[in-house]
Amino acid sequence: MNNRVVLVTGAGNGIGAEVAFAFAAKGDKVIVSDINQEHAERSQKQIVEAGGEACAYTCDVSNVEQVIHMMEWIDETYGRIDVCINNAGISKWISPLELSIEEWDKVLNTNARGTFVCSREATKYMKKHQTGGSIINMASTRAQMSEPNSEAYAASKGAIVSLTHALAASLQEDGIQVNSISPGWIHTGDTQELRSIDHSQHFSKRVGEPADIARACLFLSDPQNTFITGENLTIDGGMTRKMIYEH
Repeated sequence: MNNRVVLVTGAGNGIGAEVAFAFAAKGDKVIVSDINQEHAERSQKQIVEAGGEACAYTCDVSNVEQVIHMMEWIDETYGRIDVCINNAGISKWISPLELSIEEWDKVLNTNARGTFVCSREATKYMKKHQTGGSIINMASTRAQMSEPNSEAYAASKGAIVSLTHALAASLQEDGIQVNSISPGWIHTGDTQELRSIDHSQHFSKRVGEPADIARACLFLSDPQNTFITGENLTIDGGMTRKMIYEH
């Protein structure tokens, strides 16, 4: 699995940063992409200081031209793209009665369209070099269950799940596996902020960590796991399987 070229979008913080770090720790060359240059460079620095190989690239995945240029640069620099982790995403929590079309479009264009465009452009180079590859899209448990005022985010993540199995069907002849991950509650801040009740409401008896998602990305992109494609892997400590009744 080592020495591959791996792109991780939204890798400046949280889950994306942990995913990028995990691939670099395995010996892969990682492109740390983020809309925020400072965050991308910070994540890259952490990887390099730990002995990994990474470069920072600033890209807004909702901007089609920026995505095209990023993929061209990766191919020119590294000669291939082996793994594409579409992690970049934003959310907007607001009443559907107050949600503007501009806000709706921003969430959908970043999350759903960004995932499609990154997948499309990465696929061009995977096909060009005939090396196969792995695409992993970051969805959410909110594609299956909702809280109030989450319409744009839920719609974008539902689209990502459907897009994933559609791409898996379309790219099967090219040896490209496409899967998605639906994280549940993944805490990216200080664990001291969490309460006992936060942990106990999960079957796992703990809130998730970015490393839980990073390990799943390593598993899904393992060349030995080519029988897994078109799948959405829910990683939520059992939360979506829990009955709501109080005893």
